[in-house]
Amino acid sequence: MTDATDPTAPPPAAAERPTDAALRTLLQRVAAGDQPVDSALADLRRTGFTELGFATVDVGRAERRGLPEVIFGQGKTAEHIAAIAATLYAAHGRVLATRLTPEIAADVAARLPDLPARYEAEARCLLIETAPAPVRRAGEVLVVTAGTTDRPVALEAALTARICGCSVRQIDDVGVAGLHRLLAHVDALRAADVIIVVAGMEAALASVVGGLVARPVIAVPTSVGYGASLGGIAALLGMLNACAAGITVVNIDNGFGAGYAAALMRPLIEAE
Repeated sequence: MTDATDPTAPPPAAAERPTDAALRTLLQRVAAGDQPVDSALADLRRTGFTELGFATVDVGRAERRGLPEVIFGQGKTAEHIAAIAATLYAAHGRVLATRLTPEIAADVAARLPDLPARYEAEARCLLIETAPAPVRRAGEVLVVTAGTTDRPVALEAALTARICGCSVRQIDDVGVAGLHRLLAHVDALRAADVIIVVAGMEAALASVVGGLVARPVIAVPTSVGYGASLGGIAALLGMLNACAAGITVVNIDNGFGAGYAAALMRPLIEAE
């Protein structure tokens, strides 16, 4: 019997996926007018996952939401990450795993010798792709950091948005302690379609950016700061209490959540 946790084995077919016979029956019901097309589509969407025993991989998420599942690597073993990655790669040809240490990333890559894995150390992310994701969403996602220490979270956001098909640009170290640095980029801020602001300390940068642009601003508080920053809680509260309208706030250090949200906003902006 093949070990379900062996990443070198092909991903197991999920029992929940429809068999050819079930698909034929479904199509016959649609053709005969016994089942509406939308109902049949809903039935198919409910079957898009693969059971690995230790994980239920949502391979149908891209069809439902337009974006594939991303692996949160923190707390997972290299063995499990590799098996999940192999399953996602077989389904989509592209995988992003976040919050991986260099040691875990190296172990995962060694378990997947035939896949093109690349570790982005500063972002703490593992990418598996044969070529960069094609840009499928017009316009630009701009990632702005208050300080260089915020870059790991910002890079996680940028990688997430890019793998979701967004064009991404980044501006670093333009926090409010030297406001003239940010004002030098006002044209770029106003030209962007979605802006992700990554900041720790008191996180005032999100309010300043929100007051300068007419586009969505996604604020990411980071756990950067001295004792009174309380591990990012001060930044989180500062962003939640921003006086500039139109700012959406994600969790502390959640670059992935910001990048994903920005990618979901792109089609809405294109439709304007």
